[in-house]
Amino acid sequence: MEWFSFSAMETAVLTLAVVGLMFVAFLRESFPTEVVAIAGAALLLGIGVLPYDDALEVLSNPAPWTIAAMFIIMGALVRTGALDVLTRTAERYARTKPRTAVIGVIISVMAASAIMNNTPVVVVMIPVVVQLTQTLGTKASKLLIPLSYAAIMGGSLTLIGTSTNLLVDGVARTQGLQPFGIFEILPIGLVVCTWGLIYMAFFANRLLPERDSMANMLSDRSKMKFFTEAVIPPESNLIGRDVTDVQLFKREGVRLIDVIRGDDSLRRNLSDVQLQVGDRVVLRTQMTELLSLQANKELRRVDQLSAVETSTVEVLITPGCRMVGRSLGSMRLRRRYGVYPLAVHRRNQNIGRQLDDLIVKVGDTLLLEGAAADIQRLASDMDMVDVSHPSSKAFRRGHAPIAIAALAGIVVLAALNVAPILLLAIVAVALVLVTGCIDADEAFSFVDGRLLALIFAMLAVGAALQNSGAINLIVDNIAPTLSTLPPFFVVFAVFLLTTTLTEIVSNNAVAVIMTPIAISLASALGLDPRPLVVAVMIAASCAFATPIGYQTNTLVYGPGGYKFTDFMRIGVPLNLSMSLLCSLAIPMFF
Repeated sequence: MEWFSFSAMETAVLTLAVVGLMFVAFLRESFPTEVVAIAGAALLLGIGVLPYDDALEVLSNPAPWTIAAMFIIMGALVRTGALDVLTRTAERYARTKPRTAVIGVIISVMAASAIMNNTPVVVVMIPVVVQLTQTLGTKASKLLIPLSYAAIMGGSLTLIGTSTNLLVDGVARTQGLQPFGIFEILPIGLVVCTWGLIYMAFFANRLLPERDSMANMLSDRSKMKFFTEAVIPPESNLIGRDVTDVQLFKREGVRLIDVIRGDDSLRRNLSDVQLQVGDRVVLRTQMTELLSLQANKELRRVDQLSAVETSTVEVLITPGCRMVGRSLGSMRLRRRYGVYPLAVHRRNQNIGRQLDDLIVKVGDTLLLEGAAADIQRLASDMDMVDVSHPSSKAFRRGHAPIAIAALAGIVVLAALNVAPILLLAIVAVALVLVTGCIDADEAFSFVDGRLLALIFAMLAVGAALQNSGAINLIVDNIAPTLSTLPPFFVVFAVFLLTTTLTEIVSNNAVAVIMTPIAISLASALGLDPRPLVVAVMIAASCAFATPIGYQTNTLVYGPGGYKFTDFMRIGVPLNLSMSLLCSLAIPMFF
């Protein structure tokens, strides 16, 4: 039902205005990306720009369903420990041939990302790379960006290498193009990977910073080893004193963590706390300082209760972490686990105060302090990753061959055109579930519902752009200029625009919008649309210049202690050179 009536031109302009507002909202990040996409699709539906029947057709697009199925296959690979072979091989070579191990990790990640979702691959390999840097005596910041880039580049090798490739293929099908073969983009992917390896080999060491991670900047693990909890007795002359002014708690090697009054933690506003009888003061000390405090006569004012050996752990918030979207205070980590969050690293800033109010986001790095067993229990419950140590959990290793065979079956049978990828993926999902490679509850927890919501919503927005004539309006305005240029410059323009937009907006959102524009542009110029679609497919993943352009960049941002400008320094030249090379290569193969 259409509630409003507009002319054809007004409908096109209105649709472009809505999409423009969505891009502004994407940039402002006031709301999650998928919320903005859903709101935009709902608005276009509500004003009648997007007919209801066209919106329903979005659900029949095979791309999102294929992506969901591949998430489950990836979950089975993780659950059975099939990815563990990468970590174990890297650890083995790290002791004897660390530099060889680094090269092996980068190439292995590229190869794995060609047929797997690259986000879990990077999550698994971050702790391995951190350990490698310690063996080499260098900083993690020298290798974590190359790790992310390797995963991004590897995704350009096959159609299933990244969800963006599948999505571009799905949109292209709705525009009447023949489906892409699973290895059809392999020649361009090889160009991407080859140049990426050359670029990183010659320029990464010069352009990447030597920077400590948050754990190294904020704590000295060799000194800060114990939580000491002390109670204020009735005769103490500390009663009524501001806790932050007590010299006893400001000594070298002592750090005031919390004051607990009853069941309440007062750490949010320690500067306003005046000590009372029965208050429990939590201090963080090294062993020598702990013994000194116990022997000091002044400590008659403080009754020692306990001393628990602790460790400082830097954990990464991954897309599957159960903390995402919740405030640190609401999770009551101290009460439930005996673990204190000391600081959070987010987007080039270390946050050490008012942590209880902080809403946890994907890519955050948390500095936690607590007993090793307590931190392990928290990490297990919340599905966090310790960036300094490879995770150890009970894999279903006996089922690993089945999970690997399921993925290999998709690749081989799709390459032979035996059946569509979606059909093969669904059969593979049934196989890993029925054989117990992964339990159903755990399997569906690997499906990124937020990503699927974004994809379906953006497909609806793309349908609105097509239906309203907005795409034709765009093409009519740019075709006359591009018609005078050689095909190379047309491909280059599409590639550069796509990769630039991807740096600031979700790559899947950009892919959905740019694919129909590329097809319509090719039609208007009398060119084969396939090269331009390939340009969109590759460029929508070539996001090297910002930490928000691609999720793997976001994941290494905190553990590497990077600044935003670090990505720009190494990523902008890579983006430009990759645009030129791919624009030269695409017309050769398509």
